[in-house]
Amino acid sequence: MSDPAPALSPISSPWGNPGTVFDRLAGEWSLRRNIEGQATMSGVASFTPLQTADMLKYREEGRIRLADGKEFDGHREYVFERAPNGFVVHFAETPPRLFHAIAIVRDGDTLAGSATHLCTPDTYDSSYRFLPDGSFTIRHVVRGPRKDYLSDTVFSRLG
Repeated sequence: MSDPAPALSPISSPWGNPGTVFDRLAGEWSLRRNIEGQATMSGVASFTPLQTADMLKYREEGRIRLADGKEFDGHREYVFERAPNGFVVHFAETPPRLFHAIAIVRDGDTLAGSATHLCTPDTYDSSYRFLPDGSFTIRHVVRGPRKDYLSDTVFSRLG
């Protein structure tokens, strides 16, 4: 009689599983962004619960430094909405407008999701990676006649 196959143990991650990532975004994060050949940004991002438990307001604030050395303050806002095994990102407008929906899957010891957004005539290919060390990254590859750049942002939990 052969021994039964060993049970596979779940991969331990501070993010849990695709269905728990949304809940673990709440709070404050440091952010470091590089827009290839154009600019860098460092600052703070916060995910704050809205009236409904299924929505988080995202706000980032920071210092932007252009390739020519000029610096200024900047901010951006989105609304994240819980979705099965992921989230939907809306532009913070009234009424909210869809940016993209992210379905999260396991990719080795990382959780990841991606989406494409057409902002005619340009295309945004976005990817999110939730890493075993508790940080996460967002990458936007933007191509088209008006825009052509790569933006990489690393988020690390504050406190």
